[in-house]
Amino acid sequence: MLNIGDKAPSFTLPDKDGNQVSLSDFLGKKVVLYFYPKDNTQGCTKQACGFSENIEEFENNNTVVIGISKDSQKSHKNFIEKQNLKITLLSDIERQVIEAYGVWQEKKMYGKVSMGVVRTTFVIDEEGNIEKIFDKVKAAQNPQETLNYIKG
Repeated sequence: MLNIGDKAPSFTLPDKDGNQVSLSDFLGKKVVLYFYPKDNTQGCTKQACGFSENIEEFENNNTVVIGISKDSQKSHKNFIEKQNLKITLLSDIERQVIEAYGVWQEKKMYGKVSMGVVRTTFVIDEEGNIEKIFDKVKAAQNPQETLNYIKG
């Protein structure tokens, strides 16, 4: 598991249009990197819409917001268009980044145990180090909680 102060694992993943996006593209800015289970599900939609609704405030505080799931580029494109999202979503079908950040974990739901993405949000500082980790995230509250943290 990653800790505050660790160097954030670098990555390059495709966005909804197949453009390669790297963490290093954002050096000099804060990055809110949030991992979520699945496009177009209730919690994930609330979380993505919350970040999207507050995107100007994040940008005014020199911060970019990036969501990562193991959904395909096509799924992300549909999700962004359907919900009119203004944030970047990256596709990690191979789970390399999801696993590098330690968010692929055992989950229990209705008595069944399975592996999946545990909703987690990282704040990465301007030099690429992990500044804050929000785990056990509540989807609807996470965007505002993260914005409050960024604004100090």
